[in-house]
Amino acid sequence: MILLSFIVLIPFLSALILGVIYLYDPNKPREKLYATIGVTAPAISATIALVIEAKLLSMDASTVFHYTLFEWIHIGKFQIELAFMADRLTAVMLFFITFIGTLIHLYASGYMKGDSGYGKFFSYFNLFMGSMLLLVLADNPIIMFIGWELVGLSSYLLISFYHQEYANVTAGNKAFILNRIGDFGFIIGLVVLFISLEGYGYTFEAIEANIGLIDHPTLTIIAILLFVGAMGKSAQIPLFVWLPDAMAGPTPVSALIHAATMVTAGVYMVARFSFLYNDTPDIGEFIAIIGASTALLGAIIASFQNDIKKILAYSTMSQLGYMFIAVGLGAYSSGIFHVFTHAFFKALLFMGAGAIIIALHHEQNIYKMGSLKNKLPWVFIPMLIATLAISGIPPFAGFFSKDAILITAYSSEHYTIWAMGTITAFLTAYYMFRLLFVVFLAPSIRDHKVEPLANSMIVPLIILAVGSATAGLLGIPEALGGSNLFASFVALPDKPLHILHSTEYYLSALNVALALLGTALAYKLFVRRIHEPLNNSVWRYVVVNKFYIDEIYTFFIVKPLLLLSKFLLYFVDGKIINNIINLTVYSYARMGITFASFQNGKVRYYAFYILVGVSFISTSMLILLGGF
Repeated sequence: MILLSFIVLIPFLSALILGVIYLYDPNKPREKLYATIGVTAPAISATIALVIEAKLLSMDASTVFHYTLFEWIHIGKFQIELAFMADRLTAVMLFFITFIGTLIHLYASGYMKGDSGYGKFFSYFNLFMGSMLLLVLADNPIIMFIGWELVGLSSYLLISFYHQEYANVTAGNKAFILNRIGDFGFIIGLVVLFISLEGYGYTFEAIEANIGLIDHPTLTIIAILLFVGAMGKSAQIPLFVWLPDAMAGPTPVSALIHAATMVTAGVYMVARFSFLYNDTPDIGEFIAIIGASTALLGAIIASFQNDIKKILAYSTMSQLGYMFIAVGLGAYSSGIFHVFTHAFFKALLFMGAGAIIIALHHEQNIYKMGSLKNKLPWVFIPMLIATLAISGIPPFAGFFSKDAILITAYSSEHYTIWAMGTITAFLTAYYMFRLLFVVFLAPSIRDHKVEPLANSMIVPLIILAVGSATAGLLGIPEALGGSNLFASFVALPDKPLHILHSTEYYLSALNVALALLGTALAYKLFVRRIHEPLNNSVWRYVVVNKFYIDEIYTFFIVKPLLLLSKFLLYFVDGKIINNIINLTVYSYARMGITFASFQNGKVRYYAFYILVGVSFISTSMLILLGGF
């Protein structure tokens, strides 16, 4: 199906066109042209994605569309094609990537108004979209890895977009380097997988068909190495520290990274390799433990942050942990469902935060806001809906997707993971309503002069608010009278769930009660407060400083590497290697001078050299022949 290639190529082509126009005359204001091209490209991709999804919906669940653009590498049995495939999992990813991506592009057209790098921004933005679509549509792991790396490149360009400030460049470098660490494990895993299946094909379908030919120890190695890549891309412990710093980029970048691209790539990869992880349940359980730990850690840190974007960044890290709990325990449909619902309310939360930042002249500290409910009603209402959704309040989207994950953990008898996820649910409601109450309801310490917001920023908020309120209805479980349409459509090889409906009711009621308790606690602590509560306890100090994880990494990893680099630079390279090279050069120079002295133009010297040479040769020959 040639339409598959258009979904990917259109954003890439638009990125190229935008880049060429911008480079031709970067100082000429062409915002309307840039915005038109920038928004139209993902909108066309979204339309094509809907056509493909409709076709898949009308066909058997096992239907897979294919399209080969060209053969890329063919050496002996090794053949890699630039080919695309779309099944129902792909269709779900395509839908929210392109649909929400289009809304974020529309929002960005107003948010970035007046920025000198307007055209460059949209060129990078569309490169980001095309990279993620390439990753999702890839027919084989090699093409997926190309998209995987291009997503990393795009994020680097956008995080450090305002490169005039050193902190932004540092944040971009941090994201890029930490992702390279994860990607090193990912590519080693792909190499081991290729060697293990040499000659049997390297498409996803061929790998699934022949996965049984690989012995279990090798499968385990492959599974863990691939997940190392997901740890970096999806900001899981221990490779999560880049995600909060990624807030250095413009807010639309944060929305795109956290909702529609990049961080969802790791979850998608595990779901795409579900046939591998179903055969390695121990690794799946390890993934779930990492997910639960990340979810809880992210929620704890978010509860003490003051920067509105960093609260949401740690929230994303926490919600990604939920997704990995699901896919780790074999509930792939639940994990992807939470990816789907999370895309709506997290994009809305970031875009709402961006609207507040613009309205308050780039203020990001929530304790310097307050009383914005009446001044920004079209931001408050959508953010309230998104907060209800992420907090798991029924019937909003997050209630259904988060509950499905926690019920899976409980029913599979992973009670520690379930308990960690349940505590995280309480903290999620607490820190999100803390944000909402402090920003919109708490008394303000200053009289804010609010900047008017462009319609291009308001309309996407309203659309996403509708999605945040209703997207969860696609996954109503049987216990609540539904048929879980989402799981039926995506048709992933989930492990069977054994749990009584009555138990589901109790678990759901507990989750809702904890969410309401977290909301009530946030209301009591923050609605009537003007200033940040003063608490100099050691615990608060440690959490505010994010458990000093960055400092620990700096002390035990970064500084030793810097010392090693300086040792190699100044001693090994500067004194040993350079001296060897300099001595060699000096020796050659001296040898040249010495030999040049023999070339003095005097015939009697040359005759003497000949005589000595002939004598030496003659003597050597006599010795060899035994003449003496």
